[in-house]
Amino acid sequence: MKKFLLCVVLICTTGLKLFAQDNDLLLAKQYAANGEEQKALDIYQKLYKQNNEEFFNVYMTSLLGSKKFDDAISIAKKMIRKHPEDRQYNIMLGTAYTQQGSIEKADAIYNDLIKNLPVDQGKISMLASLFYQNANVDYAIKIFLQGRKLLQNDQLFSYELINLYRYKRDKASLVEEYLNFLPSNPPFITQAENTMSTLFEGPTDYDLLKIALLKRIQKDPQQTIYPELLTWQFLQQKQFDMALNQALALSRRQNDDGTNIFDLCRTLVSNEAYDAAIRGYEFLVSKGKDQQYYIPAKIELINTKNLRVTSGKYVKEDLLSLEKDYNDLLTEFGKNANTAFAMQKLANLEAFKLHKITDAQQLLDETVKIAGIRSNLLASCKLDLGDVMLLNNQPWDATLLYSQVEKDYPNTTVGQDAKYRNAKLAYYTGDFTWAKGQLDVLKAATSQLIANDALNLSLLISDNISADTSGAALKIYARADLLIFAEQPEKALITLDSIDVKYPGNSLTDDILMAKARLFIQQKNYADAVPLLKKIAEEHSFDLWADDAVFMLGDIYENQLNDKEKAKIYYQKIITDYSGSLYINEARKRFRLLRGDKNEGAS
Repeated sequence: MKKFLLCVVLICTTGLKLFAQDNDLLLAKQYAANGEEQKALDIYQKLYKQNNEEFFNVYMTSLLGSKKFDDAISIAKKMIRKHPEDRQYNIMLGTAYTQQGSIEKADAIYNDLIKNLPVDQGKISMLASLFYQNANVDYAIKIFLQGRKLLQNDQLFSYELINLYRYKRDKASLVEEYLNFLPSNPPFITQAENTMSTLFEGPTDYDLLKIALLKRIQKDPQQTIYPELLTWQFLQQKQFDMALNQALALSRRQNDDGTNIFDLCRTLVSNEAYDAAIRGYEFLVSKGKDQQYYIPAKIELINTKNLRVTSGKYVKEDLLSLEKDYNDLLTEFGKNANTAFAMQKLANLEAFKLHKITDAQQLLDETVKIAGIRSNLLASCKLDLGDVMLLNNQPWDATLLYSQVEKDYPNTTVGQDAKYRNAKLAYYTGDFTWAKGQLDVLKAATSQLIANDALNLSLLISDNISADTSGAALKIYARADLLIFAEQPEKALITLDSIDVKYPGNSLTDDILMAKARLFIQQKNYADAVPLLKKIAEEHSFDLWADDAVFMLGDIYENQLNDKEKAKIYYQKIITDYSGSLYINEARKRFRLLRGDKNEGAS
């Protein structure tokens, strides 16, 4: 019974002591937070005397914070004598010397630790970790490098060193460490790319990587990870032809199936490097029909040529070459459900670029009659056929097709698109009242793009009908709009210019400016487009196209004229002057990126 009571007393005493220490620790932290360092230090000293090991770090930190370096050095030496095998006290002594200004004494301690490093991987890692915890990254790195020598293994501690070099932002050492690490650990190449893309700040850093890679390739030409990383480096610098050349050379050397080339071509397309992507796809097609990427590459080759054309980066010969490619594809694989997509794109090429309206209509008419065609593709082809019929002076047939699609796809984006095209057809043909009625319904469309287009066209009609109930000037403008849609820019410009001549003082000034600006942008003529957009932004800042003009200026300066500062000005203007604009979120995102923000929370 006495023994039991004694145990209870000991447990209670110990518990009370621990409770008191916890309270003292909280009080000391509160004093330190309030700037009362001496009161905090007195409590830490009391706790240290009660338990040297448990409260050494907080007492030592407090002494250093109070600049009582002699006391800190004294207790560190005392703990070294008490625990000669525990290297944390040596490191803390070195920290005290460093903060005192006795750098040589600190280095002597650290170098002695390196000199007497145990030949034990675990102990080496532990010592390096202690240096890191004491914010001494340089000596943590030295410990790992010396550990490699002692253990005679240059592959050890790579992951730890990579993290330390990244923390230090030591780009040269990080590159070298990754190039040592990756040949034995190729799955980490994506992590390496992500790390370097985050750390690197410009061409100088990427050139550093390129030089290191070229040296490695020369030294070890059979290693494939280096050319693969070099391809990535060229992509980051937007040297797309060089990236493809590197990838092609590696593919030929390995005689592989072309997977990397196919993936690279998709990346090139997303960067609008169409010429390079076309070369890549042509390489895959040239490998022969028995290769797995023959058909996918052939299809993507034509799609990429089509993208080059629709982006405006083409000459007349490109159009004819693309038309031939589509016809060759249809000859090789036939006209069926699997090639209906190619028939649709060929028809659009013929209608809008080559202006072969009859051929385009005949081809689309064939396409919509193909059995087994996917439902969405069928609807898209019917809408395109309606567009071509409109261009071919068959508005009644066009509206029947639009209405058919609207009926077949109720309450869907496709159905709303059909309704919008029907409304626009009425606008083109001068039936403004019916068009506006349909557009007002579409202002609530689930597709934000359709809703916004419907709102703009509805406002265009109402603004100009109220000024001129006959809509005479608007009818000419609508004809010009149809010519723009048909990609007949010369005729469209003549028609737009005729409006002011026939109806001086009309209310279409900003609309005409925007139509002309879009025509020039369509032709990649940014020099003529910019003054028109600026005129809208400055002289029609409260009219329909004001926010469109401001955003378009930002986009042109950013992506076409390479003037980031001016682009920022226009994106900022959207944020400050047009908070209700459809472009507000995109403008804010682009502004932050151009400003160099690292997170989305910046304003």
